[in-house]
Amino acid sequence: MKNTRPISTNDVMDNRMKISNHQFKVPKAKLASGSVVGLYPIVLDDGRTIIYTSDKSKESEIRARYALRQ
Repeated sequence: MKNTRPISTNDVMDNRMKISNHQFKVPKAKLASGSVVGLYPIVLDDGRTIIYTSDKSKESEIRARYALRQ
């Protein structure tokens, strides 16, 4: 036999007030951590590898380092 207990409005209010049920605001910096907005793509290995960098002038350096790793 199942144990059934009617849920009263007091139980609902108690659960809503528990700190574990609160959803805190996530900072914008954390939301944008995986974003590629404002980054320049560098395509390597005929499109199999793409590296995103914030400085387009370092493209040749990144290509050289990638070639040395292979």
